[in-house]
Amino acid sequence: MYRLPIGDFVERLTDWLTVNWAVFFDVIKAVLLFIITGFEFVFTIIPFYVMIIIIALLAWRLANKGVAIFALVGLLVIQSIGLWTETMQTLALVITSALIALIVGIPLGIWMSRREGANKIIRPILDFMQTMPAFVYLIPAVYFFDLGSVPGAVATIIFAMPPAVRLTNLGIRQVPKDVIEASKAFGSTDKQMLFKVQIPLAMPTILAGLNQTIMLSLSMVVISAMIGASGLGISVLKGITQLKVGEGFEGGLAVVILAMILDRITQGLGQSRNKKPAKGNF
Repeated sequence: MYRLPIGDFVERLTDWLTVNWAVFFDVIKAVLLFIITGFEFVFTIIPFYVMIIIIALLAWRLANKGVAIFALVGLLVIQSIGLWTETMQTLALVITSALIALIVGIPLGIWMSRREGANKIIRPILDFMQTMPAFVYLIPAVYFFDLGSVPGAVATIIFAMPPAVRLTNLGIRQVPKDVIEASKAFGSTDKQMLFKVQIPLAMPTILAGLNQTIMLSLSMVVISAMIGASGLGISVLKGITQLKVGEGFEGGLAVVILAMILDRITQGLGQSRNKKPAKGNF
């Protein structure tokens, strides 16, 4: 039976891109490195006790007192096991990846909700991005961006972006038709309807996409460490490759604590939005 040369085609395409698009990938690498190191610098230059207070106050403001207490205790545990710097490196990588995934993903979701043709084309691409094993993303990322945090961020962005796109699309499509008709009756333009009616009403669903994007970004922490990304993944990877069970467990525990804090804060952000009336000014 004839064997389709898909793998050969992908290899030739990768080689061609590496040679002819080298400047493009160098620019992306420089920008990502600047953002990641910028966040790392800010997070690590702030004394740990100040950072813990800031995060606890943020949790109190956006979620509730219980989440704030958990954040306070959890971050003190991370500091006490000597993984504070690694946690801040992981936080910088997650925030960078989630931020870029949202900057690209939300406009794509809006476009899909307003253009059925775009919806039909992008949906299979999102299916591909979500179902492809995460390890596969590491191969082209290393090829184009070498080892380190940058290829880890690129692989994380690709892996974590689909929920932001899908839930933005879903949220806007779920806006009641009578509200849309009322908006049109009051003479709203497309731009006014999008920014003053559809996006405010879809915001809880969009924030759910933010939550999922952050959680998927954290799930890539250990995988990204395999290609040199700094942070807590290194500790977990040492536990696996060098059979350092205690170090691996401490790294995993820090990932869980950070994930729970970010999850509760973003959930709290969405719930607080639900309590407020949508600003649907026609």
